[in-house]
Amino acid sequence: MAAIFDALPGLDTPVSTIGPSLAAMWRTTEAQGKPAPPTEDAKATQVNFVLHLGANTTPDDAQEQFDIAVKFSRRYPSRVVVLCSDHDDKKTAEIRAKVYGECTLGKSKSDTRCCEFVMLSYTVSARPFLESQVSVCLSTDLPLYYWAHGFSASTRLADYHYLLTRSKRVLIDSATAPADALTYPWPRPEVVRDLAFARVLHVRQSVGQFLSRYPMDAICEDLQSVEVSAGAELTAEGRVVLAWLKDRVGACGKNQATFTIAAGAANQPRGMAIKFRYSGAKTFAWEGNAATGTALFTADFGTGKTTLPATVALLQPENALSEAMFF
Repeated sequence: MAAIFDALPGLDTPVSTIGPSLAAMWRTTEAQGKPAPPTEDAKATQVNFVLHLGANTTPDDAQEQFDIAVKFSRRYPSRVVVLCSDHDDKKTAEIRAKVYGECTLGKSKSDTRCCEFVMLSYTVSARPFLESQVSVCLSTDLPLYYWAHGFSASTRLADYHYLLTRSKRVLIDSATAPADALTYPWPRPEVVRDLAFARVLHVRQSVGQFLSRYPMDAICEDLQSVEVSAGAELTAEGRVVLAWLKDRVGACGKNQATFTIAAGAANQPRGMAIKFRYSGAKTFAWEGNAATGTALFTADFGTGKTTLPATVALLQPENALSEAMFF
């Protein structure tokens, strides 16, 4: 994991001088003529955000997640702490630090939005001291959000009790998380959010709005099965859409319908489809392809066949973060 820490941008600094190093970084930024907060208040930090990079994270992946956090912070000015664990058991207790910051100018200088990053690399033997160091790096009186990425096992993540219990939201991504991440007995399961569920916000809105045009009885009567098929790149998204549909229509009608997930067409890795099967003549289907941005509804709930072209898109990673955090 030292390779991950070294791959991330920032200025190396002693752990004991992170605060003064951030201040010096902004002075240097201003001296170079780059956007910088004119005053401490100008940073207008809104949230504390901890990005924890697990053992399955590669240097390129770490950079990608770091860039997502930067884009998120341009919209919601943040104090971000990036944790990089070093799993070499032979190393002595050590915590290394970097600082990074940037400001984005809006239509005026008063609209300056700034974010601050503190990167911490810690060895296994330094693990007992991590929570106290993280708490020092965070801004006081602001909500804390925790994003765990690339962990090899839920039991390893469960060891970070401080972050799991203090955070207003704990974010995981079922597309890359351990298989039991959504069912693991977390200390506060009610605050756990899945980024895959957030990414399909527009799919849920589009399908929900279309079905809301029809009475619930018309949708539920004679419903026998609901199937979601998803391409190879959208397996996690397909699972969460199926769970969402089961929550919405799973108990309606006289007989409970069956809910299944299936593989999508091999030539459409970013495709997804929903199909309701009825014992009678009614039909409902939705097909979308995130690669082309196109979708199509076909339905007949007893009032005539309807065909409706539509659009489909997955939320950008930084927008999925905000959706999972705040909604």
